[in-house]
Amino acid sequence: MIANLTLVLDIILALILVGLVLLQHGKGADAGAAFGSGASATVFGSRGSAGALATATKWVAILWICTTLGLVYLTRHATDLERSVVDQSAPAATAAAPSTAPGATPSTAPVATPATAAVPSTAAPASPGGG
Repeated sequence: MIANLTLVLDIILALILVGLVLLQHGKGADAGAAFGSGASATVFGSRGSAGALATATKWVAILWICTTLGLVYLTRHATDLERSVVDQSAPAATAAAPSTAPGATPSTAPVATPATAAVPSTAAPASPGGG
């Protein structure tokens, strides 16, 4: 139950982190401010919204890493997840399959072995022209 909640929180934090990174300005975006387009950044101060977005990105990244590590801890120490997928599927693969359908009688026809199988002829076919 707690692992499921941690997984949902981890996914939500990952999506928020991707959104915050996509909202931030690149380093080349500050060059446009020198030519007059930086007037809209005065709402958030001289640095614009870069300080607030960088701080939010930092804290969301820290929370995401903590939930990811917590999820790893929860899944490694869960009692029902002690065995791997390979261990769980091994008993099903070793079960013997029945050779006949239930209620059917087994066939007594001889089985062709490599020694009794038909061998193709190696002789060349006769030419239709005779010569």
